[in-house]
Amino acid sequence: MGLPNVRGVAVSAPPAMSLPLVAAAAPRPSPVADLKQVDARHYAFQRYVTKGRWASVWHQIDEVVRLAPNRVLEIGPGPGMFKASIAAFGVRVETLDLDPELKPDHVASVTEMPFADRSYDVVCAFQMLEHLPYDTSLVAFSEMVRVARSHVVISLPDARATWRMMLHIPRVGTVHKLMPKWFWRPQPHVFDGEHYWEVNKRETPLARVVADFSARCPLERTYRVLEYPYHRFFVFKRA
Repeated sequence: MGLPNVRGVAVSAPPAMSLPLVAAAAPRPSPVADLKQVDARHYAFQRYVTKGRWASVWHQIDEVVRLAPNRVLEIGPGPGMFKASIAAFGVRVETLDLDPELKPDHVASVTEMPFADRSYDVVCAFQMLEHLPYDTSLVAFSEMVRVARSHVVISLPDARATWRMMLHIPRVGTVHKLMPKWFWRPQPHVFDGEHYWEVNKRETPLARVVADFSARCPLERTYRVLEYPYHRFFVFKRA
């Protein structure tokens, strides 16, 4: 696909993928979308909050703040790091989750959200859609697009192995780059109790994910987090 892998390089979806908004036929929601996978203890600091995740939260905040939204909806808030952190910068976030134990603002399923069209300026879901079967995640994404007025921002796990390279040149600066491991081959995905799929597994290569999601909302750019390459961001803009 020739899509960028490092933050800071924008890309547009290929012309063939710029289809009408929510034009693709959406499969019916799966009952799996309403099943709870983990409880609140899963998000304990020592277990869940790594330095890499903190770096990913920085990108979450950066992507949303630069859009200057009045209202933001986050799907699947987890321990609430994004909402708590971005509030310091004056951004109002509401959360939605099917698990009341996480104390979301709205308890509902992402495949059937109780909101009118274009209710929020930005709708986001970080490391959430892979917790649904792939076809169901497309239903959920279509719902996110429906509810969004301007942008949809998501991140997904990217299984492609890379090396993180750093070159420091005195009086010039430091260059960071992600280099794909040349011996890497995509593996079939095996459900681990949480992830039903990941980007660049054999069944869901990046090209397929970009095509399927772009069919529902035009893609502005995608990139991997340099500090935590397992997280790949996608920024979509409603027409």
